Amino acid sequence: MPNTYTSLNYHIVFSTHQREPWLNYELRDTLWAYMGGAVRGMNGVALAVNGWTDHIHLLLGLRPDHRVSDVVRELKKASTQQLQYVYGKTGFAWQEGYYAFTVSSAHLAATRLYIEQQEEHHLRARTSSFLDEVKTFLKENNVTFDQKYLE
Repeated sequence: MPNTYTSLNYHIVFSTHQREPWLNYELRDTLWAYMGGAVRGMNGVALAVNGWTDHIHLLLGLRPDHRVSDVVRELKKASTQQLQYVYGKTGFAWQEGYYAFTVSSAHLAATRLYIEQQEEHHLRARTSSFLDEVKTFLKENNVTFDQKYLE
């Protein structure tokens, strides 16, 4: 085969350190746009970026030579610097880990819609926490996890 063709899409989720509500309404749109630009700077495609006060969801199209861990590390680093130095959020930090799930082409539209509706989702489901959301993703994707590491 003379060429390589791929469709490598990932739904990536991570939260602020200790799930502190750093990401206020005034800041979110600018931060999401910044992170989309950072993904483009790494030669990826940001299909959707959105979140809530304490976490972010990204739907990314990546190349075969991307490693998800490297992309997430660079996104966290760049956005932390942006928040600390440009917006004066000196105590800001992201959580250490992240959640990443592959998304088939058939599920891209539904995943994008879910990410785009994060504000409505969290306003509507006031009892549903970030932790509940993550547990649902882990179960839906058949990821084995230890409850004590999610606290």
